[in-house]
Amino acid sequence: MISMTGFAARRGAGAGYTWVWDLRSVNGKGLDLRLRVPDWVDGLEPTIRAELQKAATRGNLSLTLKVTQDETRDASSYRLNEAALAAALSALSRVEGAAMDAGVTLRQPTAADVLTLRGVIDAATQEADTAPLRAALLADLPGLLADFAAMRAAEGRALATVLGGQLDRVSTLTAEAGRETAARAATQADSLRDGLARILAATDAVDPSRLAQELALLAVKTDVTEELDRLSAHVTAARVLVADPAPAGRKLDFLMQEFMREANTLCSKAQSLALTRIGLDLKTVIDQMREQVQNVE
Repeated sequence: MISMTGFAARRGAGAGYTWVWDLRSVNGKGLDLRLRVPDWVDGLEPTIRAELQKAATRGNLSLTLKVTQDETRDASSYRLNEAALAAALSALSRVEGAAMDAGVTLRQPTAADVLTLRGVIDAATQEADTAPLRAALLADLPGLLADFAAMRAAEGRALATVLGGQLDRVSTLTAEAGRETAARAATQADSLRDGLARILAATDAVDPSRLAQELALLAVKTDVTEELDRLSAHVTAARVLVADPAPAGRKLDFLMQEFMREANTLCSKAQSLALTRIGLDLKTVIDQMREQVQNVE
């Protein structure tokens, strides 16, 4: 069993860059991918999207990739802007002349001071080849997906344990309902006989065939044997799905609806406080199971 809830983070470096991956997911009816990756790396997003579609079948997945270029650059990455340098030197000359006319002494600027002026030094603007970076990122992606899958699998094992305990509880309550139904049968028969005696004593106009039909209908309306049999069958089916390594979230979600349908019918047919209590306990456990199943892939 795999959970739709998961998280993985990873750092890497290569091709003159460093990067940080962040991948997380929550439950969802289908597979919804939201990617925030550098759009200046050619062909990166489609490839990542395809790999994520292989890694998950359901869930809302959000992936963020932050890429930073290394701070160290060689000299070839910079060039001297001759026009900006000439303009800067001309401006410095005029400033010095104005200062001399005003009798103000200025410190002589150094070459380093001049180079720090805006525009004098430009970073090289040639297009960078992103193919090496793309290859390095895609080589690092499987490690991220492996960590992500491991966490979802661990969460899935925890879910399977919880669901197994809840199914045990449903099975126990179903057995209790069966015993209570058997005990109720004797009481029900006495109640029917007493009611019939009162009716016959009050009037002679009772149609025997109609009376027999009404008694048979009442017996059918209060019989919960089929509901208990279906609850037991649902428990068996759910255990198979929990143990199945294939994605079973949608099937389990449908099965929870069937569980609740039988529990509701049991409560409506209970005709006894003890059986009603068991039915309510069943509904509580089934609702708890339904919440857990929402996280199953």
